[in-house]
Amino acid sequence: MKLLVTGAAGFIGMHASKALLERGHEVLGLDSLNAYYDPALKRARLEQLRPYPKFSFEKLDIADAPALEALFAAHPFDCVLHLAAQAGVRYSLENPMAYVTSNVAGFLNVLEGCRKAKTAHLVYASSSSVYGANTEMPFREEQRVDRPVSLYAATKRAGELMAQSYSQLYGIACTGLRLFTVYGPWGRPDMAFFSFTRAILEGKPIRVFNGGNMQRDFTYIDDIVESLVRIVERPHPGAAAADRHRLLNVGCGAPVKLLDFVHAIERAAGRKAAIELAPMQPGDVEATWASTERLRAEIGFAPATPLEDGIARFVAWYRSYYAGRTKKGSEAAA
Repeated sequence: MKLLVTGAAGFIGMHASKALLERGHEVLGLDSLNAYYDPALKRARLEQLRPYPKFSFEKLDIADAPALEALFAAHPFDCVLHLAAQAGVRYSLENPMAYVTSNVAGFLNVLEGCRKAKTAHLVYASSSSVYGANTEMPFREEQRVDRPVSLYAATKRAGELMAQSYSQLYGIACTGLRLFTVYGPWGRPDMAFFSFTRAILEGKPIRVFNGGNMQRDFTYIDDIVESLVRIVERPHPGAAAADRHRLLNVGCGAPVKLLDFVHAIERAAGRKAAIELAPMQPGDVEATWASTERLRAEIGFAPATPLEDGIARFVAWYRSYYAGRTKKGSEAAA
């Protein structure tokens, strides 16, 4: 199978590309390598993929419609795994246009590419953020999602609606994945598990919002990737036009209190955190919790990696990665 993976230098994109390559698929990775966070980390992720003979890479922004159209015209893809996006809830308060450009206009360009190329299956990343102000737990795919509390969530919901319309109009088989707080090795520095680990290891304080009264459905990266691979490799089940667009939660199904999450990092790091309690941030929600019944019914799998195991693996990777970077820097200085 030949796949286009957008956001291939991203956290999930790199892991997903690697898993697909190891299963014998051909992957063309696409990424803009922008500076939302350290591009050196993105380039280091790409280096994990370059040894695979069936991997190729294009530096391209999905908001560049002519360039993306040319890419689709030059390469027939069996499946598109669309993971490129402007991520982060809080950054949407600072730079809202980046979210509209990438998550709305950029996604529209991907949909247009799939339409013109008659791509058999589009799998795309949505977010648990679309559940917004819902308080009925666990979150189920059939719940109303018309009360977003951040622009990021609004753009992700807009993407779902655009995919729904293209599925209805043009018969594109689409699967939207509502991902719940993904963590693990090679993660994003702007996410709590990464920034908390860095601060704890450096002896700096961490800020815990809403006085610590928050819960998240933390989902380990390997479980996310296993779900993605199974969805990509199985034929889309929808036959009727109304069934060609499906939405699936991908989460662990076990919400964790934020302070318990911090304590798990402390145990893995072997150090105590200096905690500063802070008020709730605009755009945040108090809790997320995924119902994974639909996912399990569709692919025979649902995430289940225990938090302690996943955090231990992340902290071990963090120490190894940054120790290696420090050593290289010292050698260069010498």
